[in-house]
Amino acid sequence: MQSETLEPGLRRITAPNPSPMTFTGTQTYLLGEDEVVVIDPGPAVPDHLDAILAALPPGGQVAKILVTHSHLDHSPLARPLADATGAPILAAGPSDWGRSAIMHDLAQGGLIGGGEGVDDTFAPDLRIAEGDSVDGPWGRIGVLETPGHMANHLSFTWNGALFSGDLVMGWSTSMVSPPDGDMTAFLASVARLAGRDDRIYYPGHGDPVADPQDRARALIAHRQGREAQILNALSATGPATPALLAARIYTDVAPALLPAAERNVLAHLIDLVSRSKIQCDGPVRATTQFALR
Repeated sequence: MQSETLEPGLRRITAPNPSPMTFTGTQTYLLGEDEVVVIDPGPAVPDHLDAILAALPPGGQVAKILVTHSHLDHSPLARPLADATGAPILAAGPSDWGRSAIMHDLAQGGLIGGGEGVDDTFAPDLRIAEGDSVDGPWGRIGVLETPGHMANHLSFTWNGALFSGDLVMGWSTSMVSPPDGDMTAFLASVARLAGRDDRIYYPGHGDPVADPQDRARALIAHRQGREAQILNALSATGPATPALLAARIYTDVAPALLPAAERNVLAHLIDLVSRSKIQCDGPVRATTQFALR
């Protein structure tokens, strides 16, 4: 777990947590030379903490710890790193911050879990928001609010690059798992990035995205295609649950990944209900039946 230089002033360390959800592992980014900003410390793996500390130059220090969002593969190491270095943790808010009313209702109804798992204990030392910046010898890091993959998801800009967290990645589409994932917010955030002129994305997993706007537009097109599949399936089957729709649509995924696919379908269904494209027979839940209007 040695650091790899991506460009002057920027290195990354890949956490040892590969999985179907995390690809080769969470990417932890180090910006700066003697004073370092760490973006996404990663999972609670002691060896990864040691690797981050070992990457500091003699006499160097961690000045700030930035977290894009508080899933278990991104944020749990933030507190141990803060304790070891004295650096404050900066993020949008705790894991239940920023949920829409419908997502809050889903959480109250017990619809939790799925995806990478939520870091329920996460609490930043300082809250940062849209338009803020984190300035220092490393340069200026801008803050963008980009909810969707998770309500408290942030992206960070630096020297024309964008740290996209799990919103846009090159190796896979992003998981959108209610109540933390919100498809309406996700599509708006990705469309926003597609309209920017960032030169490269550094995502939470996988390699840098060298064609960022094209990738963002491709993700939107993918989601539009998935929406069409859901509407076609409802037309063919009549009222159906997210589980039934996922089984009909995701015919090329391993059975172990179907629960994640079901969450993605549910996210689309909630978005379609909010746009009055479909209806449901009661409160939105994982077992609710949805139908065309």
